[in-house]
Amino acid sequence: MKNISIGLFGFGCVGQGLYQTLNQSKNFAGYIAKIGIKDPRKKRELPSHLFTTDALSIIEDPKIDIIVELIDDASAALEIVVSALKAGKSVVTANKKMVAENMQLLVDLQKETGNAVLYEGAVCASIPIIRTLEEYFGHEPLTEVKGVFNGSTNYILSRVFHDKLDYETALAQAQDLGFAESDPALDVEGYDAKYKLCILISHTFGLHVHPDQVLNLGIQRIKSADLEYASAHGWRIKLLGHAQRIEDKVYAFVMPRFVPINDNLATTENEYNAVVINGEFCDNQWFTGKGAGSLPTGAAVLSDVSALSYAYKYEYKKESHKENVFFSNDSPVKIYASFQSPEDVLLNDFDQVIEKYFSYDHCYVVGTICLNKLRTEIWQNNPHINVVLTADTLDNSLGKLCVNQLKVEIDELKKGQRLRKKLMLQL
Repeated sequence: MKNISIGLFGFGCVGQGLYQTLNQSKNFAGYIAKIGIKDPRKKRELPSHLFTTDALSIIEDPKIDIIVELIDDASAALEIVVSALKAGKSVVTANKKMVAENMQLLVDLQKETGNAVLYEGAVCASIPIIRTLEEYFGHEPLTEVKGVFNGSTNYILSRVFHDKLDYETALAQAQDLGFAESDPALDVEGYDAKYKLCILISHTFGLHVHPDQVLNLGIQRIKSADLEYASAHGWRIKLLGHAQRIEDKVYAFVMPRFVPINDNLATTENEYNAVVINGEFCDNQWFTGKGAGSLPTGAAVLSDVSALSYAYKYEYKKESHKENVFFSNDSPVKIYASFQSPEDVLLNDFDQVIEKYFSYDHCYVVGTICLNKLRTEIWQNNPHINVVLTADTLDNSLGKLCVNQLKVEIDELKKGQRLRKKLMLQL
């Protein structure tokens, strides 16, 4: 086997993980010839002659066989990948944002240049889900893909339920351990999971859906009352990515969800990820593994490098065989919406109300609402509203209340709140 020469961009957590797994692997003949970096003044353990700030010197080097892109900047990553493809080199990347936002462009460039882009490490790290979708399920009609796609939020939620920590304390602990960034918005607001979901949609249904089309609601607004509600019903809360085909439409979103405690997704803990696939022939298939970390992601990148050494490329089989399937946000979903005050939520957005609770410091409504409504500003940007998808075992014993009836009850609550404030001022 030829000794594969690798041009690497980025030597952070994943880059170092690749270096370590590459040097400890006994079944792959390859080495890192050059490493592209941004800051030459930063101290690094490897010899300085391996590093360069000249990207083109790596991309255009005829002695380098494969380009591996592992930087954080999605725009710069795209520039590297496009330049490498046009220079006649195949690429491995783990930049989920770059891939999700430019999937159609990447597919077109691969067809145009004949070179390949592989990105197994961009989705759920150690779980080989993309190649599984491409090869094992390439010709099976799939109906659903869902799962726990973000290790940081899963660690936080695990600590919240097992150690009885509040959200802020669990987040701080995750940051201290390196599971969450100092600015955790990408993880806790659901963007990271959304990028991964969009990539999975391409390989599951053959649709290239831009992340801007997909709803994401995170875990940053979860309150103690929401956790108590979940525990009282025997549920956990998990941040799930979910895409489902119903007839000729594919629906997708990232949202927290109540999960029964005996469900496999509920037992996926800490930095572990899980992916569930449902097909017309195979029924439910379950995959789990570490979804974050230097070595698990580095191992996934090395697997892609090895695959390229055998001239492997994604065939995007579902794209070539899809028949009149399109993306939509017109589906109703059943949610639990908690809020501090009746003014926080638009009741007219609900199609149906199943359960409700009002008090002076905490309120919630359980009902059905269209995904398109949840994409509006009041649901996306109001910090006082927390939304969780309901579990299938939701108790419907209270019956279905019409929205108009509920508005009457809320009006009464508002009057009570105003009276309470007035009496407090008099005291």
